[in-house]
Amino acid sequence: MTTYRNALPQLSHNIFITDGGIETDLIFHEGLELPSFAAFVLLTNDDGHEALRKYFHRYAALAREYKVGLVFETATWRSNPEWGRNLGYSETALADINRKAVKLLSEIRSEYENEKTKIVISGCLGPRGDGYNPSDLMSAKEAQEYHAVQIGTFSQTEADMVTAITMNYVEEAIGITEAAKSFGMPSVISFTV
Repeated sequence: MTTYRNALPQLSHNIFITDGGIETDLIFHEGLELPSFAAFVLLTNDDGHEALRKYFHRYAALAREYKVGLVFETATWRSNPEWGRNLGYSETALADINRKAVKLLSEIRSEYENEKTKIVISGCLGPRGDGYNPSDLMSAKEAQEYHAVQIGTFSQTEADMVTAITMNYVEEAIGITEAAKSFGMPSVISFTV
């Protein structure tokens, strides 16, 4: 069961922070190897899982200390069908990883959330291709069908919403929005500019 899918608290007058730069932080501050900038690979082993837990705990502790809300983004920017396939993951394995990513944040939410610190879980989506140099462009309909795989998985978890980051052309963003709508998932789109 989701906590905020039907009433996102960040739409109130309260202040919310987000985590930020997960892949950059894990590579340059923690010295971790992330093939193709894919943080989701850390969910496949205990050490990686613990590194993600440590990363997210820092933000949850900050939010609680400063009595502000928090929007968590799952470590799933690259866990869509094309990137997953390029990294050797099947659709079944990716669905499992997307569920694990939400479960991790749900566990942290249960530790840190209180009346002053509402914690929203967002399923993070990335572009099908490169986030900075679009190629193999899809129509909005193709993008909807493509991203429905990952959004459909998120819709069956405790994710409250989905956020697509580093979008670099309108049709893919529209497709994501339509797919999210079809699953009853609030969505946020962020473009690379």
